[in-house]
Amino acid sequence: MCRVEAEDEPVGVEGVLDGERLAQELRVPGDLDLAPGGSVLAQALALRINQLAQAAGLGTDYSHTSVANWCRRGMTPKWPVPRLIANALAERLGRPVALAEIGMVESKTPDADVGLDFPRDRAEAVRVATSFWSSVKRRDFLTGSGFAVSAFTAPVTRWLVTLTDGGADHKGSQHVGRTDLEELRDAAEDARRWDSKYGGGNWKANSVTTCLQERAAPLLRGTFTDAVGRDLFSVTSELSRLAGWTAFDVGQHDVAQRHFIQALRLARAGGDVQLGCYVLTTMAMQSLLRGFASEAVDMAQGAFERAKGQAPRRVLAFTKLIEARAHARDRDAKAASHALATSESLLERAEADNGYEPAWIDFYHHARLSADAAEVFRDLRNPKAALAWNQRAAAMPSGVFTRSVGMRLAIVGTVHLQARDLDHGLRLGNRSVDILARVQSSRAKDYVREFNTALVAWRHEPAVRDFLHRTRTELGITA
Repeated sequence: MCRVEAEDEPVGVEGVLDGERLAQELRVPGDLDLAPGGSVLAQALALRINQLAQAAGLGTDYSHTSVANWCRRGMTPKWPVPRLIANALAERLGRPVALAEIGMVESKTPDADVGLDFPRDRAEAVRVATSFWSSVKRRDFLTGSGFAVSAFTAPVTRWLVTLTDGGADHKGSQHVGRTDLEELRDAAEDARRWDSKYGGGNWKANSVTTCLQERAAPLLRGTFTDAVGRDLFSVTSELSRLAGWTAFDVGQHDVAQRHFIQALRLARAGGDVQLGCYVLTTMAMQSLLRGFASEAVDMAQGAFERAKGQAPRRVLAFTKLIEARAHARDRDAKAASHALATSESLLERAEADNGYEPAWIDFYHHARLSADAAEVFRDLRNPKAALAWNQRAAAMPSGVFTRSVGMRLAIVGTVHLQARDLDHGLRLGNRSVDILARVQSSRAKDYVREFNTALVAWRHEPAVRDFLHRTRTELGITA
């Protein structure tokens, strides 16, 4: 891990982070560093910056004192920490935060908007996607705007208005044939398998971005027929979605967001409505897990309505599952239950049909439905319903679905804590740590953090203290 020194450098008055103004927008009293020990917000900001730095392969150890230096003393941290500060604030505010807005402009940084465009023109879409893939491979690629749900607005609107482009043929340099497509499909299948087993941080999953830049990008500039072109855009869209998923899984939410946007645009270029529906549903999932449940509901519903009649029932069923999870995060039990029932009905009909379905949706079956339903009712704080759904979830082999099994154990453990069953909850929590210690996934660790939060009522119990110590030492979970 590279080390970024914590020392700050003095800047002019114009470089001071405007803590008071940002605090007003964040709806907290005073500025970012009022209390003697550092405000809760300042401590949270410092913690999030350290987490973002770790995800980017950097070592930092900032505290509320560092935030005070930025806000009050005209100090600015060394590059690339200004980008991380903007990222953390953007996540909290739900909108992009430019470096100029926090007084930490860096002239030699990548374009903060790269990968966010959703061009109407197909040729421009290829240029934007390939430019982004080239940029994201650089070590210094830290966009500075963080995840902002508003960045999805234009892409989602344009996809909902126009699901497919016209002809997909192109004349360029090298000839593109079916063998090239098979290579990309194999790369996607390998990435899906390794991601499920080892998490988004494994080297095989990370190789997807290299595949996009070095193999897919030249092919998109090649010569191909309409039929080959449609398949090429579709498989490249799936690779971009996978690259986004792996970035999302390790906490690089800004990079993930850009990959998802490009995946949606490439699905439109290939006329692949079912894949576009799936990509948009994945975008909804990212939004709900970043705290924007209402926007996630809108995206999931939009994906369902526009793809209805064109996408297989299993794809539509997954869309309704994510809608149910978003309603649950919004504490809307009636809407969540209705969406979940619709998903179950569609899934049953899909399995009765036994028709063609794309490989990327084969993970969604009754075991996954039941496991996610348990999470839905955990979020609704209904442990009885959550445990009933968990009983219906078939066992998943941890050697294949390592991350999913570990997360499910943390979810069900939290449900037992909601039911005031500490012993059962801790047993499942420890099993979750046993499994997730082998997985590189910050998303999976978030489920353990939620479990730890549910342990607060028993924080003085020796067994609880031991468990919290274990999550710190084995998973690096400090909060």
